[in-house]
Amino acid sequence: MKKVLIVYWSGTGNTEVMAKQVAKGVSDAGAELVLKKAAEATAGMVKEAAALAFGCPAMGAEILEEAEMEPFVSALSKEELDGKPLGLFGSYDWGDGQWMRDWAERMKAMGALVDGEGLITQLAPTEETLNKCYELGKRLAG
Repeated sequence: MKKVLIVYWSGTGNTEVMAKQVAKGVSDAGAELVLKKAAEATAGMVKEAAALAFGCPAMGAEILEEAEMEPFVSALSKEELDGKPLGLFGSYDWGDGQWMRDWAERMKAMGALVDGEGLITQLAPTEETLNKCYELGKRLAG
């Protein structure tokens, strides 16, 4: 059975809702699911997974959250990410999604096979966004 690891950080709960919908897609597709908050995840978990999803909202000047998510992402190496399917997702309040474009490029440079350009939503996810999260989970499980 294919193992999919979902790692996320959420401040207001919006990105957590997205993570749980990605997880539902993974589970419904029949893959093994591991859902972790960033503070609980390790590079070893990333290495063991066949596919990945990372979620984080935009913070400050459109960057990743600095206390938990950025340290997790910074600890990863090409060895853990190279050739692995990766979905990125998160919410934002203002700006235009630059944090997600930067994050997608960063992960591609480390060899990850990033699904699109990342899935973003302004503030609370809409039903359409949640459907996209679910479909992302199904793709990662496939």
